[in-house]
Amino acid sequence: MTKIYVNPETFIRLRILKGMSQRELARQSQLSNAYISLLERSMKTIGPAAAKKLSDALETPMDELFHIG
Repeated sequence: MTKIYVNPETFIRLRILKGMSQRELARQSQLSNAYISLLERSMKTIGPAAAKKLSDALETPMDELFHIG
């Protein structure tokens, strides 16, 4: 099965540039802030639906935020 990973440096930088805390991003993407934290620390892979929610919340193409490994 193919796994999707966050590009943590890009992800965190964009979140901060958008002025969002992990909690705010979680609220906007309807995901938990614990999940956002795990993604930013590369401790969890992400599914396509959650990746789309985060991409939309950060207004950034998915291929900039994530990579397939």
